[in-house]
Amino acid sequence: MPDTKKTYRNKTVSLPLFGYPRIMPYLKPYLPKMAIMIFLGSMVSMIDSFVPLFNRYAINNFIAKGTTKGIGYFALAYASVLIIKLIMDFTSANMCGEIEMSMDRDLRNAAFNHLQELSFSYFNQNNVGYIHARVMSDTGKIGVMCAWRLMDIVWNGSYILFVLVVMLAVNAKLAVYILALIPIAVVFVIYFQKHLIVLNRHIRELNSTITGNFNEGITGAKAIKTLVVEDRIQNDFREDTENYRKNAVNATHFSALFSASVTMLSSCALALVLWRGGIITMEGVLEIGTLSVFLSYALGILEPIQNIIVTISELIAVQVNVERLTRLLGTESDVADSPEVVKKYGDTFNPKKENWEELIGDVEFKDVSFHYPDGTEYVLEHFNLKVPQGTNVAIVGETGAGKSTLVNLVCRFFEPTSGEVLIDGRNAKERSQLWLHSNIGYVLQTPHLFSGSVRENLRYGNPDATDEEIWDALKLVSADKIVERMDNGLDSDVGEGGDMLSTGEKQLLSFARAILADPRILVLDEATSSIDTVTEKAIQDAISVVINGRTSFMIAHRLSTVVDADVILVVKDGKIIERGTHKELMKNVNGYYHQLFSRQFEEMEAAAI
Repeated sequence: MPDTKKTYRNKTVSLPLFGYPRIMPYLKPYLPKMAIMIFLGSMVSMIDSFVPLFNRYAINNFIAKGTTKGIGYFALAYASVLIIKLIMDFTSANMCGEIEMSMDRDLRNAAFNHLQELSFSYFNQNNVGYIHARVMSDTGKIGVMCAWRLMDIVWNGSYILFVLVVMLAVNAKLAVYILALIPIAVVFVIYFQKHLIVLNRHIRELNSTITGNFNEGITGAKAIKTLVVEDRIQNDFREDTENYRKNAVNATHFSALFSASVTMLSSCALALVLWRGGIITMEGVLEIGTLSVFLSYALGILEPIQNIIVTISELIAVQVNVERLTRLLGTESDVADSPEVVKKYGDTFNPKKENWEELIGDVEFKDVSFHYPDGTEYVLEHFNLKVPQGTNVAIVGETGAGKSTLVNLVCRFFEPTSGEVLIDGRNAKERSQLWLHSNIGYVLQTPHLFSGSVRENLRYGNPDATDEEIWDALKLVSADKIVERMDNGLDSDVGEGGDMLSTGEKQLLSFARAILADPRILVLDEATSSIDTVTEKAIQDAISVVINGRTSFMIAHRLSTVVDADVILVVKDGKIIERGTHKELMKNVNGYYHQLFSRQFEEMEAAAI
């Protein structure tokens, strides 16, 4: 029995067996259409199974008797049935397509929306490729399963049933010869399909490897060229594609053998019908038209059996996609608003802004202890700190020291393991995440811009901002000249992820976007790390204006940028080891901050010589 529980960040999420009940809410709106689709599919299969009976009538009543009397009515009836079948085929195919696309849309929206509600831990523990496959590939396969594969089972199953009924009703003795081959066909199909599943699964794994290497070859093109490893990358890719080719050829050979075996069985069925049916016909017991019916069934009945077994195998394979998607949808976030908070303040997608209080900017850490969900060592233990509104807090330390921990707690990207983070004197958990995040401006160390124009990107900070307000924000951070140099000004495209701009330019625009939001709490995560020294001076002047009256947290590697901070927190090995103003910390000549500052000062002097 498969594991139906998923442990994630110290929380256990119970999942329904196989995940299928979890899919039902998304399938429920389309059940009426599915019922119609199943009915139409059954009717089409019934017509398909009865078509040879029309041929039987034509042979026995027109060809055998050498007359065309009544052929007009026969042709009209035959044409009417075919037209009805065509309409049913068209309608059921349309419904299949609509159900597939609707299921794709609903599942992808549900998965994407759920991802927006998960905390940072989930994205730290799962790579982009894994998440992308859940949202795009798995949902697509489930949509196909709920529409086309279901229709395949309905048509093929109904066809086999109707054919068996017709054969037994027309001539039970001759039907036995065909029925005797069905168990053999089933064994053949199951054997071949079992091996084909293994082969195709390996091919899919190889294809994923090739896709990953191809993606790495494109995204890492600059590194590949600078390291001069084009030959190595090319050889690795060539080996992967050759391995894929060999396995795909083997699968093709096996599939061809499978098809030939089914064809052979169909030929055997045809031979048996011709042999036994011919004898009976010559004896005058069986009409020639009836023999033609059995010949049609002998040729056609094995393919639906094959299709059903193949479809069932695909349904079993898709079960993996269902389980993976339901595992994503069943994952609970470490950071979640309580039902009481949601009721009053709304959630991420349905905020009740009329109940939002104004955020002042007082922040307090009250006996806070914290370790990351995937770790056991405490980063903070019984930490206390009051940050009154308007205070400028600097967090410094070497790369990888853990400077972002405090900021992540203030922004409620993580919850304290124990203790409280108070915002304006109230536990941050007592109000919604969206309320808090809407009042925080965050400039990342690695800036990200969305595909689109400069104006569209900046309006993510304030959707209602006018062009005048946008230009004011740009001028404040010395980014106006960047936009002026672009061909279309604010309408200029920044490219995917802002790739048409340098890292420094992206960071300046990201800073302007944060300013445009007019946040009460401002977080600068090494906001000047990718900016040249000339621009750094201008942006430092802008920062001093922007942080005035706002609570701000500055994560900094360059200590020269934080000497005017109201309080400096020194982080080492994930723990705060010193705190105070620049002057207070520099008085301790044996202190860690003094050593860091002195070392950086000496490096700057050496670089200036």
